[in-house]
This record gives sequence, C-alpha cells and structure tokens, in this order.
Amino acid sequence: MREVQKKLGMARGERPAELVFRNANLVNVLSGEIYQTHVAVADGRVVGLGDYEGEQVIDLQGAYLAPSLIDGHFHVESSMLTMPEFARAVVPHGTGVVVIDPHEYANVLGLDGIRYVLESSKNLPVDFFIMLPSCVPATHLETAGARLTADDLALMIADERIAGVAELMNYPGVYLGHESELAKIRAGKGKAIDGHAPGLRGKNLNAYVLAGVRSDHESTELDEAREKLRLGMHLLLREGSTERNLGTLAPLIHPHNAMNCSYATDDKLAGDLVSEGHIDHCVRKSIQMGMPPITALQIATINTAKHYRLRNYGAIAPRFWADFIVFDDLKNVVVRQTYKKGILVAEKGRYLGTDPELVPQPRSTMNLRYRPVDLEVKAEKPGRIKVIEIVPHQIVTKQVLEPPKVEDGKVVADTGRDILKLVVVERHRATGNVGVGFVRGFKLKQGALGSTVAHDAHNLVVVGTNDEDIRRVIEELQELKGGQVAVSQGKVKAALALPIAGLVSDKTLDNVIKLIAALNAAAAAMGCDLEAPFMTLSFLSLSPIPELKLTDQGLIDAVHLKTTSLFE
Repeated sequence: MREVQKKLGMARGERPAELVFRNANLVNVLSGEIYQTHVAVADGRVVGLGDYEGEQVIDLQGAYLAPSLIDGHFHVESSMLTMPEFARAVVPHGTGVVVIDPHEYANVLGLDGIRYVLESSKNLPVDFFIMLPSCVPATHLETAGARLTADDLALMIADERIAGVAELMNYPGVYLGHESELAKIRAGKGKAIDGHAPGLRGKNLNAYVLAGVRSDHESTELDEAREKLRLGMHLLLREGSTERNLGTLAPLIHPHNAMNCSYATDDKLAGDLVSEGHIDHCVRKSIQMGMPPITALQIATINTAKHYRLRNYGAIAPRFWADFIVFDDLKNVVVRQTYKKGILVAEKGRYLGTDPELVPQPRSTMNLRYRPVDLEVKAEKPGRIKVIEIVPHQIVTKQVLEPPKVEDGKVVADTGRDILKLVVVERHRATGNVGVGFVRGFKLKQGALGSTVAHDAHNLVVVGTNDEDIRRVIEELQELKGGQVAVSQGKVKAALALPIAGLVSDKTLDNVIKLIAALNAAAAAMGCDLEAPFMTLSFLSLSPIPELKLTDQGLIDAVHLKTTSLFE
C-alpha cells in the first residue's frame, strides 16, 4: 500500500517521479493525436503525462515517443532461434510484446513443448503471451509427435501468460460443428479465439464466426478480407518471410475500420527479422502505401493489445507499462531506442538486454525408419501425374497435371521442366511412413534440399533431383538430430543443425543468420531462385492449406482434406 501511495503522490506531482521523458512528441494511440508533452515513469509504469519533475530526466528534444510494438501472431520456431536470441533480433526494432503460437513445438513435443516455451521466455525484454495450439495434429492426414485435446488445453488456459486458443486450422470441423473443435473453443472461453480460414467465404464463414472464432490471418485477397472484416473478425495483416499479404490488404484499411486490425508476421526468418525488420517493417510499409502514420501505429500497438486482452500494454498513459520506442521521422519509422518498463534495452540497432539462465533442452525427436525403395515411384499406369506448383510469396499451392518422366519403369525428376521429387519421412514414432510426390518451382538443376521444419507435423521433408542426394540429405539430418541441409553430388554443401525439437538452433543469432545465408547460397548455386527456399519447402506438407500438399501419409487434396493418387 505504501508503494501505491508513493506512486499516487508522483502522479499528483507532489514528489518527483523516478524517471521523466521530457519534450517528447507523444504518439497517443488512445486519442489518435500527436502532441508535445512529458511522460513520468515509476516502477516500470507510466504515472502521468504533463509537467513533472524526475529523479532522472531524459530529454527527447522533440523526438517521437510511441508504445513499443506488438506482433499479433507469430510462430517463434520459424525464426529457428531460442527465445533469448529471438529477443536479440527484434528488440532493436522496437518489439515489446509478441503473441506466439507454439504450434510447432506442440506438434513435436506436446504439452512439454508449450511448457518449454513458457519457461524459456521468462525474464526477457520482450513479453510473450502464448496462444494454446488448437490443432495438434493439424489434420488426420499427417503423423505428428503428439495429440492435444480440449481437455489438454483446459489444463493450461488459466495461466496468466496464456492469451487464448490459437488458430483453429480445422475450419471445416468448426463450421460443421464437430464436437472436438467446439470443445476447444469452449476451453478458451473468456480469452481470445484465433482463426485460420484461407479462402473461406459465404455461409460457411458465417458459421465459422458464429461458433466463436474472433480473428483470421490467412486472407490473401481483398474481397476475402473485406468479408471477414464485415462479419466482425479481427483482421491480422500478415507480412512474413514468404507469406506477404500486407501489400494486397492495406488498401482496405482506413481510420474507420483500423481498430479491428493488427499486424502479424506469422513466420519470419532470423536474417529477415534483423535486416528488414519486424513489426516496424509493417508500419513503414503501410505508411509508404498511404496509411496515416497514427493509424499504422495504432494497428501495431493498442489494437493488438485490446484484441488479446493484454492489460496495460499498447499505449502510453497512466497505469500502462513504460514500454516505449523513440524515433525521429514519422513518415519513416526507424526505431532509435527501445525501452522496456522504463529501462533502455536497445539503442541504434544494438541490443542491450542481458541473457537469462539457460533452460535445459527438450528430448531428442529424430526417430526414423525407412528403406531406399520407399523413395521410388513405379510408373504403374499411363497418364499424367499431379504436381504441386508453388505460388510465389504464398503458402497456398496449385495442382497441375503433367506427363511424367519415366526411367527404368520409375517416375523420376525432370529438371528440364522443373518437376522435382518431393519426399516426406515420418520422424517422431518410427512408423516407416514415407510420402512421395513431385513439385514445381524450386528450379534445382542438381542436388537436394532437406529440412525437419515441415509444417505442421514437422516430419522430414526433402526436394531433390535424384534419389542418391535425397538419401544423403536424410542421413545427414538424422546425424544432426534435426536441421536443414543442402547436398549436391553426395556432398554436404551447407547445413544448419536444429537440435531443439528439430526446429530450433542452439547457436547465437549471428551464427544462425550466417548458416541460413550459407544454405540459401548453396541452394542458389544448385539453381534455386526462391528468396527463402527452405521456408518454402517447409510449407509443402501443410495439409490444411489448399490446393495440393504432401505428408508422410501421401499426396493430400487440401481442398477436400483427403488423400489422393499421384496419378490422374
């Protein structure tokens, strides 16, 4: 009580505050104004706006002061960084809060994966709020390392760092009223319920919203996003490494509907986070496209905090945490300083946070059983084959029909037509499941690329020009206990070990960035022209995303959620 009285005295101006930011051009996302004032801080919180004295004074000399930025939906595993190293990447870009879905950890490790995330994200200059993964496995068409039910979610939902239930990817199960999916929504009652409904429109979308889903981050077209916004869904404007929808959707947003929008990166690589930026990149891009700066900053802060019910985050006002960014140009928001609870944690691109104690790594997750013959495809009948065609900058794919190239009675890769072999090997339970298909879009002329990051079950996925290099990739990934590998002519050209669940490196941020760059360079030398070849590869097993995918259970018709034959 004495501490409360002390802070109230500071707020009344009867005693000096602990810290005062003077001469700030305050970006007030609550009132939609920008004006010059002073901001008083005590015990990590804002205690007042106006003319205050302080024990410590920081004169901003007219620089802009705004709330630190919030990412509304992110899979931190996609950065392939541990939580401390992820903080090192994003804090200099002004990130103060990230709402994460540890969907990948959960698909590999179950509840133990979520507990690992909760424990390893403590005591960092970024606050992490966890959405409980709702689809483990994502569908019945893949073999994951765990299975979570509504009862499992109910065990953890009361934790104050749990913000709700993460993206309900089985959207047909929701709008058709399957009890398993409705039970997950009930488990999250009172907290946020996130959606995942690519291309869903019309009456089925009405049913999806009626069931209790409150948001969506999968809109790729303007009309689709408009319809979801009209039905009351909170629209997450996604801008990741490969899923870049902000440019398409930004023209829809104006000051009258922006309160129902947030930014999200969903999946973004470590190098992109450092070089391009995080949510600050979304803010800059929106302003460049004509969005008012105050609107872009509201989308990046208070809108997200309100949607996820993050109390005392996302604004600068009494009671709110003193989480600030300082920048100089309203039309080109480049973060100069980042403050967490009033403490300077990054300046001019340099991270100033301290590293917490290391959390023990979870168990090994590489359990393979396969035979070389499992990689072969017999040309059993004449006719065309179904080929997965990559759509640039999207995670959706197309199905195309092509005549196969046949050698010795087997369907093989055809580099001349950019039709490469795609293989998925189950790695969690040693089931022996192997899926084989073909893909267009990598343009490899030689070798193979492989990864144990393969959404959502995260089995081992390889794309290659020949079976020998594909087998070599599998062997190397097993030896690394998970990772990403580029092989050509039987030799490893580049590799990144991911020993934490086969998803995350135990190396530093700088080392991970260098190793990813080496992998991309190796892929380019082999003929691939994709900006993020391994992330593109990782989405080719994502069975809930149309149109055609490959899992350990075979080729998947992702429109009708069923297995399908390779042959027409």
